[in-house]
Amino acid sequence: MRNKTKTSMLFSAIVFCGLSLVSATNVFADKSIHQVSSETCKTCHKEIYKQWKGSMHANSTAFNDPIHGTFYRNVVGDPGQEGVKTKAGKFPVCIQCHAPNAAKDKKTKLDATPAYAEGVNCVACHTLKKFKGTTAANGKMQLGMMAYEVSDVLQGSGRHSNTKLQKLASAGDAFGFGGGEADQKPNPHLGEAVTIDGKTIQAMPMESNPTQLRSSDACMGCHDKRNNSHGVPLCATGDEYIASNAQVDCLSCHMPTNDAVADHSMGGGHDLGMLQRSVLFSMDSKKNGGNIMSTVTIKNKQPHTMPTGAPFRNIYVKISAYDKSGNVVWQNAKGHPAKEDKQAFMFLTLVDGDGKPTGPPTAKGQGADTRLKAFEKRDLEYSIPAKGVELVRAELYYNLLWPGLVKKFTKLPTDVTAPKMIASAENSL
Repeated sequence: MRNKTKTSMLFSAIVFCGLSLVSATNVFADKSIHQVSSETCKTCHKEIYKQWKGSMHANSTAFNDPIHGTFYRNVVGDPGQEGVKTKAGKFPVCIQCHAPNAAKDKKTKLDATPAYAEGVNCVACHTLKKFKGTTAANGKMQLGMMAYEVSDVLQGSGRHSNTKLQKLASAGDAFGFGGGEADQKPNPHLGEAVTIDGKTIQAMPMESNPTQLRSSDACMGCHDKRNNSHGVPLCATGDEYIASNAQVDCLSCHMPTNDAVADHSMGGGHDLGMLQRSVLFSMDSKKNGGNIMSTVTIKNKQPHTMPTGAPFRNIYVKISAYDKSGNVVWQNAKGHPAKEDKQAFMFLTLVDGDGKPTGPPTAKGQGADTRLKAFEKRDLEYSIPAKGVELVRAELYYNLLWPGLVKKFTKLPTDVTAPKMIASAENSL
């Protein structure tokens, strides 16, 4: 009678929670873990999923990232077609970073499965076991998934991924509960499939690997460096970081912890909040005879170049003087200052064999690099006619594309091509 009552109570508790445990072998054959969609993870990790869904990681494929998609279609081909190769007859290396689950299967049809279409999804990062470096033993570059040892077991950051004691505590419990926090929900990371709210979740075992998941090793496979086919560095964030001698890792800025959970929105060059935090921007203006001497000061707070990453990203300063009615009476440039005020335009130039500016795929070398180095402080000096000036205002803008590319890529959405003001400063005279 007592056994019957105990069984009845357990059954009632499970029904009340709307949860049940099921055996993976009795329900279905598990998919390879890199085919698991982030929609599955959403079942338990709703807030993390929401953050990730709005990130560039979730929108990294040639279908969802308009800039990458434009280059991909021009250089490689249709992201919805299987078997696409580069002009050299090779598997597109960009898929190794932009669609890592497809890269693992050597597939190029990026909408073939949800896990491919999700770009850098949950499983893509959480199956990276060890960073091998972006340079192989033969001296050639190994990028994205090729830079890692990859596991079929999810890799955790350490706090919740240490579950061996939990497994011991639940031994002999037919329902898999072990007491404590774990009995609030069945956990597929313990190695058994579960059903949650009527949805079956396959077994997704997890092991603790903070060395990989809580360091820059988690990022460097894709964000360390990238050369084009001519060996020209297109981005070198890793080298910039090493040169800075900083001790802070990538995650400290790009995945800050809030309420004990790491922020999975992972902001970067597309994130206005991240851009605003990246610099200190100020101005000092004083009258000197018939002129106003203004000094605009920019301090890069980051342990890498500002801007970094894709070589066509740039920043620029607009400075204007206004009369008492708010009319512009002087400015350093009418539009983008690339030609009228070269000191105000900070960018990397890529050049062809003749030393003329060109795009990333055809570059044969690097030209001028006027970007802010890690932690660099730079002053821009201006002499402004003082007559009628009541206010001097300086603004710092971030662009995802060179001005020439903005004109060329006319079909890109304006939120991608439009400059973003990330800082401003004002002085009243």
